[in-house]
Amino acid sequence: MARLRVAVLISGRGSNLQSLLDACERPDFPAEIALVISNRADAGGLQRAERAGVPRVVIDHRAYPDRETFDAAIDRALRDADIALVCLAGFMRLLTKAFVTTWQGRLINIHPSLLPSFKGMHTHAQALEAGVKIHGCTVHFVTPDLDAGPILAQAAVPVCPDDTEAVLAARVLTAEHRLYPQALKRLAEKRARLEGDRVILDDDFNADQILLNPAD
Repeated sequence: MARLRVAVLISGRGSNLQSLLDACERPDFPAEIALVISNRADAGGLQRAERAGVPRVVIDHRAYPDRETFDAAIDRALRDADIALVCLAGFMRLLTKAFVTTWQGRLINIHPSLLPSFKGMHTHAQALEAGVKIHGCTVHFVTPDLDAGPILAQAAVPVCPDDTEAVLAARVLTAEHRLYPQALKRLAEKRARLEGDRVILDDDFNADQILLNPAD
């Protein structure tokens, strides 16, 4: 069976990209990273892609007059590479409604909170301020509304009494690195499907594959 051709969009160091690259190195993994796109030429994730032998493209948003033409350039690169699914992994640009609509159902993101709580930026600070005892991360389909798309998978971690924002962020990031490959695998194997505003999972659903134990 042909492996699902995936592109990863990044802006920074690419730690979630690395978790996906590592997963795709396994011969039985049903997806391959066929392209990495960054809007920054100095993004550390580009070196990760190079080491893995993955084609990489820099599309600098500053070279385009507006978001529409920038997104159009990304769209062309994705189509030229015959990409079937796009993973956002620390891509720090808001995508236009037209782009998201074109790729809707084929565009996923990982967000550092248990959505729908703590959308947007500074999620760990928001969690600490709110006094929650459980925090985590979410893989979701991207829609035109910020951090509001159908949820594919979530991972929970505890919030400890002495946590700082940095300590909590590191704990969540570890969960992200486990969760994103799991979510991609489920999609590539067609064991999850999008129906309206919900993700429907297959009958052999195993909670351990989707929700990580807070004690982990």
